[in-house]
Amino acid sequence: MTSMYDILVITGPTATGKTALAVAAARRMNGEVIGADSMQIYRGMDIGTAKPTPDEMRGVPHHMIDVADPRESFSAAKYAAMADACAADIRARGKAVLLAGGTGLYIDGLLRGTDYAAAPSDPAVRRAIEAEYDALGGEAFREKLAAVDPDRAAMLHPRDKKRLVRAWEVYALTGRTITWHDERSRSAPPRYRAYTLALDYADRQALYRRIDERARAMFDAGLVDEVRRLLAAGVGPDTTAMQAIGYKEVAAHLAGACSLDEAIDRVCRASRRYAKRQLTWLRSRPDVHWLRWDAQPDAAAIDAAADALAQSVILTA
Repeated sequence: MTSMYDILVITGPTATGKTALAVAAARRMNGEVIGADSMQIYRGMDIGTAKPTPDEMRGVPHHMIDVADPRESFSAAKYAAMADACAADIRARGKAVLLAGGTGLYIDGLLRGTDYAAAPSDPAVRRAIEAEYDALGGEAFREKLAAVDPDRAAMLHPRDKKRLVRAWEVYALTGRTITWHDERSRSAPPRYRAYTLALDYADRQALYRRIDERARAMFDAGLVDEVRRLLAAGVGPDTTAMQAIGYKEVAAHLAGACSLDEAIDRVCRASRRYAKRQLTWLRSRPDVHWLRWDAQPDAAAIDAAADALAQSVILTA
């Protein structure tokens, strides 16, 4: 039985085949892909973000990739507005819209039309919270947030200072969590009807092995040189872009804070922790459908999954 949707979302932790499946499905559905990755938006950050190459795109247009300078701060609200314009353009041209990536805030912002302006802000309060974040450290601050807002804490990296501080600022000013404010926005009809497919591995250790393999492959592909170029171009270590997994650790290595082997190990561990948080967020969503690979998906497995999606999910234009 087929169902009709506005957008097909392909999400899940890193190294689960999101890009390959999105491309294969788009080719079958006459579609285009909108990226939902908070770091692939930045120009010059290619290796460490696993940004799809032209060969991997296989002629399928991709949007919301390379749209920002890594020296600038890029908000979920800005992403939602730009991605919504992309979706409208794709649909106006009679094409199907596919959303591929693992950043939950970005996915929710586009699909649900979250009202980011609804929660109040106070610069003085924010500065005080920023000072507390600096004093506690990212992990301890995130644990503090988790005590009152576990859903939002699960979506955020400990080094995502801007969003962690914002979440606590909203709670401090309103007595309500930012998750509550988002749920209030969601009480309105969603902007898009979405079919959400989350990818994972049946064996959790298989996922972790694949994550480790990908992290090491990034170093072999030149991640250290990529970070060195970004730093030389003025992308400071405190920018949002440089907080991305892989970039933060390599920047520390280049500053002499750790060896290359230690940096690689830190990237692997941080990537595994991030995958756990992504899975925690996805398991809390009642509308998510799951595809769990038995092993790293090859071309045949990707094609079979894409065929199944094309047969069961109709995307409206």
